[in-house]
Amino acid sequence: MDNTAKIVKRRRVFYIPGYDPIHPRRYRELYRKEGAAQADISGYDIALSPKTTKGRYGWHVESQIDGKIIQADFDVLVWSDIVKTSMNLNIPQTYLVLARTAWTYIASGALRRLMWLRKGPVIAALYPIFMLILQLVVAIVLAYGAGVLVNWAGGKFASPWVANIFGWAVALPVIVFVLRYFRKIDNKLFAYYLMHDYAYSARSKGANPPELEARMAEFCDEISDALRSDVDEVLVVGHSSGAHLGVSILADLIRDGRVPENGPELSFLTLGQVVPMVSFLPNANRLRGDLRFLSQQDKVIWVDVTAPGDGCAFALCDPVSVSGVAPENKRWPLVFSAAFTQSLSPERWKELRWRFFRLHFQYMSAFDAPKDYDYFQITAGPKTLFSRYNQRPASKSRVEIPASRHTSIT
Repeated sequence: MDNTAKIVKRRRVFYIPGYDPIHPRRYRELYRKEGAAQADISGYDIALSPKTTKGRYGWHVESQIDGKIIQADFDVLVWSDIVKTSMNLNIPQTYLVLARTAWTYIASGALRRLMWLRKGPVIAALYPIFMLILQLVVAIVLAYGAGVLVNWAGGKFASPWVANIFGWAVALPVIVFVLRYFRKIDNKLFAYYLMHDYAYSARSKGANPPELEARMAEFCDEISDALRSDVDEVLVVGHSSGAHLGVSILADLIRDGRVPENGPELSFLTLGQVVPMVSFLPNANRLRGDLRFLSQQDKVIWVDVTAPGDGCAFALCDPVSVSGVAPENKRWPLVFSAAFTQSLSPERWKELRWRFFRLHFQYMSAFDAPKDYDYFQITAGPKTLFSRYNQRPASKSRVEIPASRHTSIT
């Protein structure tokens, strides 16, 4: 790795989303809106235009920062189709998945050990379980009440067994109606969405499903092609669940000898990572091995940014160390906080504090009182990730205690 500071004129950015079924245009619009806001606050220029490179979905950025003009091409490494397929379950199937997922995390000891780290993401994991059970209880109570009422009314005109049949005939449709109603408004409750998210990894106890491995291999090819182009930096950004996908993708690239010695600088930025939710599971041997490998290599700069204000992430938890696979010569990642409470004004923080899902995307949004973390300068500015943070110390409050019961690796 050539650590000589260089000025970036051209950059390729590969963004790996988390478990999200929404069309990738959402990320373009988020970048456009929040980038313009951050440019106004910080005093630079940034503009988006249509994509100029091959790939699945993306956009082009031209910026002028610190008196320098930078061109950046963004590609979203889309796996939302896989997410949609995994979410295509009916209501009874979802409740079966709920039981299986809860058992996987409890029986493996993962849930108890995850609680040693951060309560926020564990609460986020438990939320869909309790919410879906509550929905079922509400449906049963309403159905019971309707059945009793019909039974009582029918008892005045028919025999008890006929009235009882009418009661059941009303109660069962009420359960179905109520559960369907709750699912219809899940865009406000997020119970089904989160349940499917955690269930996707728990289904194979931390191993990547075949369809995901195949897609990750395609992502490797796209990044490999960019590493043979004439850009100055190839930056891979993994958000939420996309962070652990990025770990394995980059580990594969390096092991396969696909990172050229004299090519662009290869950088890796993980944001709001939830790596322990997968790496603590018994069959996550592949991920744990990739974490260990990536933490000691010298081909990729890896910076991990979280914030205690993000209740959905394992804030300041070193994903390698807490997974129990840190080698003695560990170099990466550099772990530090985006410090939401300091980088957002008191008024803005008050506005966002209880909007948990919005805060989980704050890493890719504007800060009205920015410190040394600026997503738009990282992705569209003149400095590489290394030159921007090579002198930055890791956060003193980071968590590095090995907490996973399962530490076997592939």
